[in-house]
Amino acid sequence: MRATLESYQVVVSEAQVEAIRKYMDLLLLWNHKVSLTSIVDPGEILDRHFGESMFAAARLSILNGRLADVGSGAGFPGLALKIIRPELHVTLIEANAKKSAFLAEVARDLGLNGVDVLRARYEDLPLGAIQADFIAARAVGRLQKLLEWASGSLSPAGQVVLWLGAQDAENLLRVREWNWTAPVPIPRSRRRVLLAGQKPAP
Repeated sequence: MRATLESYQVVVSEAQVEAIRKYMDLLLLWNHKVSLTSIVDPGEILDRHFGESMFAAARLSILNGRLADVGSGAGFPGLALKIIRPELHVTLIEANAKKSAFLAEVARDLGLNGVDVLRARYEDLPLGAIQADFIAARAVGRLQKLLEWASGSLSPAGQVVLWLGAQDAENLLRVREWNWTAPVPIPRSRRRVLLAGQKPAP
């Protein structure tokens, strides 16, 4: 496990290794009754879910503050980032009731403090309901809609952090209302990149 995560520039303690193992066990157990992930091989789960999520902490200096995970699903990237950055306060936004219940159970079983599970579609939240330093999304469609929402939900120096295909990243780089970093290729992935952006100061 450590060798795989090190390829994503992530170093974990023994306690964090145990938390990841427990999380993976819960994910596979719940996946029999709730469609959480199509990936069921533990090695691939470690790569695609934990490694890719945690890579953002290493590359974008996500250390503390408030992070909102939009369309959290099985808890990636939000809960994975919480494991290696326990100082973060994480809000998991997930509309599906069963997935929301899973997220709450993982947070409870892993003893993660500072985790809120919000059962809602982000588009339906009142303006100002979320204020975050990071807004993260891995599998959200309608990216332009997400950016519109994020612009009113980020702190002044906040960042939107996206895991997406290289072509989608190229398209977003043309959105001039945001200041984008250069896309960062995700290790062990052929086409996916990490993209971060900030709204310019008024």
